[in-house]
Amino acid sequence: MVDQLEYNTERERLIIPEYGRHIQKMINQAIEIEDRDERNKVARSIIAVMGNMQPHLRDVSDFQHKLWDQLFIMGDFKLDVDSPFEKPSKEKLQERPEPLEYPQNHPKYRFYGNNIKRMIDVAVKWDKGEMREALEFTIANHMKKSFLNWNKDTVDDDVIFKHLFELSEGQINLAKKDEDLRDAHKLVRSKKAKPTNNHRKKGGRKKRY
Repeated sequence: MVDQLEYNTERERLIIPEYGRHIQKMINQAIEIEDRDERNKVARSIIAVMGNMQPHLRDVSDFQHKLWDQLFIMGDFKLDVDSPFEKPSKEKLQERPEPLEYPQNHPKYRFYGNNIKRMIDVAVKWDKGEMREALEFTIANHMKKSFLNWNKDTVDDDVIFKHLFELSEGQINLAKKDEDLRDAHKLVRSKKAKPTNNHRKKGGRKKRY
């Protein structure tokens, strides 16, 4: 009996370990079946067993496609059976992915991030009106929050408006609007905001919440 013991270090490497060694052995045996009809029948049975391991997904079409792909992968693409889906190719699987293109621009105000500039570029293309104004103030409040997170506990609204005017190349000028941005302590709740004095001297200003 000791001579018949198997150690994992001596066993065949599992291609997809989460299915276990028994599934791998079933696939290896299916490859050796000469009769095509019998081989197809065994392959469908293996797919059913694999699906039973995740019963909540086994009837989903995309999941079935994934199971068949995994069946061919675990069979090292040697299993010749009829699949309801296009068979994957070993060459395609081994292809290296294309490198991701990372943004190479270095914005002047890095603490705002590249997404803010994209939002501004979208806003300036909108027709002027209430919707655009709401978007502009949303962007400005997000800029203020980013500024507070990276710099200090308080910032005057005029600073944010100046930066927004600059980043929009003069197309968004909220300094002319009779509204203030949200208070610092509401934008950054996790920090103890010091008492702010960013309400401008003009009377009758509204707060956009």
